Amino acid sequence: METMYYDHGTPAERWERAGMFFDAKDYAAAARVLGGLVEEVPEQTGPRLLLARSYYHSAQLRRAEAELRVIVERDPVEHYARLMLGRTLQRQGREDEARPHLRLAAALGGEFEPGED
Repeated sequence: METMYYDHGTPAERWERAGMFFDAKDYAAAARVLGGLVEEVPEQTGPRLLLARSYYHSAQLRRAEAELRVIVERDPVEHYARLMLGRTLQRQGREDEARPHLRLAAALGGEFEPGED
């Protein structure tokens, strides 16, 4: 019965509900709503990125990593997904893997380290 609540409504209604859960910092509930939505519209980046953020904030780091890797594979210049992937890898203690993603995110965001001009 519990899953019916999370799956109830149109995609737009579920997107709005997920956003409300996320804004209320109920990241696990947001992820429950977004999981079904991402399955329904896998080509859309917005729901997948919010799902990854929900996983990240609820310490489901492997799941966050998996969603972020799908995004950057499809859109290598999606700078926020690169940043989140780098941070997710850092939180898992994988600094060497995180570094290239963080550098690329910074470059895509127009941030350069001193001396790189």
